[in-house]
Amino acid sequence: MNPLDAKEDFKLKDTKPQLGERWPHGGLRSGGGWISSDRATSTYDLVEQMFYLYVRVEKARDLPTNPVTGNLDPYVEVKVGNYRGRTKHFEKKTNPEWKQVFAFSKDKIQSSVLEVFVRDREMVGRDDYVGKVVFDMHEVPTRVPPDSPLAPQWYRLEDRHGDSKVKGEVMLAVWMGTQADEAFPEAWNSDAASVQGEGVYSVRSKVYVSPKLWYLRVNVIEAQDMEPQDKTQLPQVFVKAQVGNQVLKTKLCPIRTNNPTWNEDLIFAAAEPFEDQLYLTVENKMSSAKDEVMGRLILPLHIFERRLDHRPVHSKWFNLEKFGFGALEGDKRHELKFSSRIHLRVCLEGAYHVLDESTMYISDQRPTARQLWKNPIGILEVGILSAQGLLPMKKNDSKGTTDSYCVAKYGLKWVRTRTILDNFNPKWNEQYTWEVYDPCTVITIGVFDNCHLGGNGSGAKGDSRIGKVRIRLSTLETDRIYTHSYPLLVLQPSGLKKMGELQLAVRFTCLSLANMIYLYGHPLLPKMHYLHPFTVNQLDSLRYQAMNIVAVRLGRAEPPLRKEVVEYMLDVDSHMWSMRRSKANFFRIVSLFSGAISMSKWLGEVCQWKNPVTTVLVHVLFFILICYPELILPTIFLYMFLIGIWNYRFRPRHPPHMDTKLSCAEVVHPDELDEEFDTFPTSKQQDVARMRYDRLRSVAGRIQTVVGDMATQGERFQALLSWRDPRATSLFVIFCFIAAVVLYITPFRIIVLIAGLFWLRHPRFRSKLPSIPSNFFRRLPSRADSLL
Repeated sequence: MNPLDAKEDFKLKDTKPQLGERWPHGGLRSGGGWISSDRATSTYDLVEQMFYLYVRVEKARDLPTNPVTGNLDPYVEVKVGNYRGRTKHFEKKTNPEWKQVFAFSKDKIQSSVLEVFVRDREMVGRDDYVGKVVFDMHEVPTRVPPDSPLAPQWYRLEDRHGDSKVKGEVMLAVWMGTQADEAFPEAWNSDAASVQGEGVYSVRSKVYVSPKLWYLRVNVIEAQDMEPQDKTQLPQVFVKAQVGNQVLKTKLCPIRTNNPTWNEDLIFAAAEPFEDQLYLTVENKMSSAKDEVMGRLILPLHIFERRLDHRPVHSKWFNLEKFGFGALEGDKRHELKFSSRIHLRVCLEGAYHVLDESTMYISDQRPTARQLWKNPIGILEVGILSAQGLLPMKKNDSKGTTDSYCVAKYGLKWVRTRTILDNFNPKWNEQYTWEVYDPCTVITIGVFDNCHLGGNGSGAKGDSRIGKVRIRLSTLETDRIYTHSYPLLVLQPSGLKKMGELQLAVRFTCLSLANMIYLYGHPLLPKMHYLHPFTVNQLDSLRYQAMNIVAVRLGRAEPPLRKEVVEYMLDVDSHMWSMRRSKANFFRIVSLFSGAISMSKWLGEVCQWKNPVTTVLVHVLFFILICYPELILPTIFLYMFLIGIWNYRFRPRHPPHMDTKLSCAEVVHPDELDEEFDTFPTSKQQDVARMRYDRLRSVAGRIQTVVGDMATQGERFQALLSWRDPRATSLFVIFCFIAAVVLYITPFRIIVLIAGLFWLRHPRFRSKLPSIPSNFFRRLPSRADSLL
């Protein structure tokens, strides 16, 4: 492929899908609660209409038993052409209740009749026929929301030839509807007719709600009467706390004493409902490899106070419990209670923002505590239309195949579309809605290959990632429908690869423009976050623990949202070292300062009289500003206003997407890619690890030099008045005194005029040697001389 064509293929593309009409749909379920029908601007108008034949099998009554066995194990089989769906069976029951729904895609129906069979399941041989009901497809009614659900009716069973009625009735409801029908998510779908067993649940669409996360702040203050086993030595004590898989320790008490003090905070992440307990142990550091447990404490999380604001939390003393070995015969273990106790201040903090598990792509700024919630400022609607040109992800009967589904995450709400089997151009046409509380947030949509269908022998594998898309809501215009095809790009050890394209329809509706404008001047987080801030290490640890909690909780759903999916959606590996990411961030910084660099070059050309006309115009503007200094600030703001108006015509026409050039993904070195996908700790051989370590030292050396140079310049500024160089400081102090006298007796305009003319002087009056201030500054001392 031509490289130019490949770059063009990575770009965003406009699409013009045939979207549906505006259908009111009653109440909608959102991540923050229910959206009323008057608030929801429209539903299912961002996707293409897909018609389905729905068959609801409710129950049966008075079914005849088998004349041979005297029993009946009934089930229902729904047949439309070559597609067959069947309910579960009941043993020895003549009045079963199934309450199952079947959906057959209208585009794939090649029959004019619908047949519903009631059969008797046999362990050996062919299942017996009980009866059937036949429907003419032309007589099936059509239901479109907001029509009420079609009421099921009793139908008398017919024999094989349909000539006479047999004993028994079955209750059915048959209608033609769209994917907007409330029965669609739970229905058996003809698109997944080949999936059997437990795999049926893994192909359905589903809405998940992420658990509410709290910060558990444990302030370990002090302890009293800590008695070690060795009475001859005073203990050196520390406290170890554990919540679930999270283990944190305080520092060692700096002095050996029976009454140690710490006053140290230990922060944990906890999910509601609280399933874990707080385990505290007070331990004595006896040696580098041995710690003695002096006491322990077990407390359930629900007993702690929930702090919603910055008001102080009361501390409390807790009695410790110790277990030891007695001197009884047989050296049996017995419980020993003693008077040691520990002073704690523990609370659950819900005024902080919900722990967004991603490090950069925040999708929710709301506090966990419901009492601090505010009204939404908008509604986000996303129509997941289809994908084009997906690559085969696995082998099935020596044939490449892909069973794809989408996952979208925003705020507490995760959604998963149904799985489309064995299709490289799947069409989902599913629409979802979220309430928006802050426009400066990101929605993430990922595409995965379902490897847990149960029938292809690949149930033990994880779902493969196909690609993902991020959309920042603040980049969207309100009430505009964006229909684009996003490239699905995945960085693999072999390089950057396009896995296909994802077609989306997105609309952001503003409910209150005043509230949205107010948010731009409002703090991102509640007040307590700034009064009691976390350290960087604490935030990194909390994000990692929050990701594990969310993955575990979502993995319990049916169908489960698996850990590999959650980790990919939350960019769990974004903190790992990568030469590619380091280069990308460096070029971002260079691009950031490119405007200032261009301006300095232009000013240099003005001072060098490269373009005399421009320099003369600058002189004229300079004289005007000197004569009328009150025009300086208005001129600056007017200039920025004109730049903003000029740039309006060049504004982005579509949401930003994955930029391969910005990510340095197109020309990355193969060894750097191999290093990025290496495990931690490394699994490479010693010579490869040594080579990469040397390269890392080389890059880190350059960074070290740059940081050292920046520190040197700052220390030289400090040295001006610190008398580290007495002669330099004396000269600078005398200069400051003379400058103060001159500025006092000379009008400020004259000073600025002389300085400006000196700065804009012609090159023939300039020296190629460094200036006196530059020479003086470079001679100032820094603290680099004190480094080893």
